[in-house]
Amino acid sequence: MIRRPPRSTLFPYTTLFRSGVLSVQGPESRNILMELTDADLSNENFPVYSNRMIDVVGRRVRALRVTFVGELGWELHVSSDDCLDVYQAVMHAGRKYGLVNAGYLAMDSLSVEKGYRHWHADLRLDDTPLEARMGFTCKLNSSVPFLGRDVLIKQQKEGLRKLLCCFTIDKAIPLLGLEAIWRNGRVVGHVRVADYGFAIGRTVAYGYVSNPDGKPVDLDFVCTGTYELERMGELIPATFHLKSPFDASNKRIFGNYEDSFPLLSTQ
Repeated sequence: MIRRPPRSTLFPYTTLFRSGVLSVQGPESRNILMELTDADLSNENFPVYSNRMIDVVGRRVRALRVTFVGELGWELHVSSDDCLDVYQAVMHAGRKYGLVNAGYLAMDSLSVEKGYRHWHADLRLDDTPLEARMGFTCKLNSSVPFLGRDVLIKQQKEGLRKLLCCFTIDKAIPLLGLEAIWRNGRVVGHVRVADYGFAIGRTVAYGYVSNPDGKPVDLDFVCTGTYELERMGELIPATFHLKSPFDASNKRIFGNYEDSFPLLSTQ
């Protein structure tokens, strides 16, 4: 599945067998759903990361304005009894917009390209939010208690021992994970997750970078140096990115599709 401006996708999956989730994603997702509901789906009245109960073809569903693929879209959480009817209605309404089904391999490629974290891949039990560059999810500047707060405060004071980094390679070869990350001729980590990004026309890889001298790692360290990724004994030049090179300003999740392909940021 590749990103094409006139096309949207539907990712169906189930939750605990009592309900199903239909994830309608892409530039036409709002137009498709507006044919099935009277709810106001505008950015002003249904902002990103909000949710509410709406009626879709007479079925009560919970709609979430979220995406795991970096596109304009909604998740529809539907009871199992109504899931087939809602799915068929969405597919019928989406026919004239080029709606197609897509599965988890497509979702993996799109989410890696966008830079969304994957549990058990670039996020594991031995990683912290600060190391994964997700400190914004923790209320460290407030008095709100949470499990692991003391550890994160200690990391802030003492410095991080690794930091998640994004790399792209220009060579059209697959990366499968566990490839060594080289910085200035020294191994500093390995790739956790990788996939091909069709919108940017590059292979995208994520891995944690450590300082081989045992010192803390910060942005100054990871932003400098020359990187290579080792695949089957071959060192492949890699470009470091502070964040996902795809749609770095998050225009698409707000329905802004004015930029043309390839959507490659130099950040």
